[in-house]
Amino acid sequence: MRRPADKGALRSAVQATCVCAALVAGGAMTAQNRPDEPVRPDWCRQLPRPEYKALIPVPAPDAWFEVYRIRPGVFALYEPHQWEEVISYLIVGEKRALLFDTGLGVGRIRDVVSALTSLPVTVLNSHTHFDHVGGNADFNDILNADSDYARANASGAANRYGVRDALAPERVCGQLPARVTQQTYRIRPWKAERTVRDGEQIALGRRTLEVLLTPGHTPDSLCLLDRSNRLLFTADTFYLGPIYLYVPETDAAAYRRSVERLALLVPQLDVLLPGHNVPVADPKYLTRLLKALALVKAGDVKPVLTDGYREYRFDGFSLLLSAAGKR
Repeated sequence: MRRPADKGALRSAVQATCVCAALVAGGAMTAQNRPDEPVRPDWCRQLPRPEYKALIPVPAPDAWFEVYRIRPGVFALYEPHQWEEVISYLIVGEKRALLFDTGLGVGRIRDVVSALTSLPVTVLNSHTHFDHVGGNADFNDILNADSDYARANASGAANRYGVRDALAPERVCGQLPARVTQQTYRIRPWKAERTVRDGEQIALGRRTLEVLLTPGHTPDSLCLLDRSNRLLFTADTFYLGPIYLYVPETDAAAYRRSVERLALLVPQLDVLLPGHNVPVADPKYLTRLLKALALVKAGDVKPVLTDGYREYRFDGFSLLLSAAGKR
């Protein structure tokens, strides 16, 4: 997940996009874009991330997605064309499959899933921020945490702040699908079939997943543990990049407790599978994250101040807090 730009930088990005678009429309060529190409924001020029060179790509029927085989029966469904770089995961057993999050809802994630498996698919949301539930409405079997926050978000989100800005020109890399525009984009309502409890096991057939409730980033945050295969799907509880801890629904104390719990699992893990940017990370990052949180709480590390945020930077990740909030 990318850090939100400060207001001045955001305004400059919009202005630059408009100027470049005008040049392209007039037939002028820039050093970065041919006349027949959509204008590419600066962050887009940094893609593809080098970590993807080591992963195994799988053909996808929707160009909005890139799909990678992480382990046998585990696929990362990556959305590189929007600056959140959100990642959902399809986990396939012998009898059923589980889709951990459904992304932004810009591309047709249901088509991608259907191309990967013909098994019945259950959706489990890591949390209900808009960028992880956008495709929920295309599925019938949906599980959420037992949370008022999740129930409220199930009503969907109209074209408002957050959802609307997700497809602003400076946040899109390349072209949107033909049926999608910034003005019409919305999160459609969905219905959860039931809620999940902490420690609940979900049997897929020769693969069992364990639900770990990890509130903090949001009240309904959860992770998914595949003990037999030594995998932990961390979603937004940990990813390589700036970790968002500034939104009103974040509970810093609960987040620390959740990270403490996950850090105890490190000896039992081979790979972390986060919800943004890169789909694989070393489990040792959980130990480093726990130490980073302790340093921030003690005031032993100084943040970089931006417009409304404090960013505490560490090796491989950072913690993004509001300027006026508690540690």
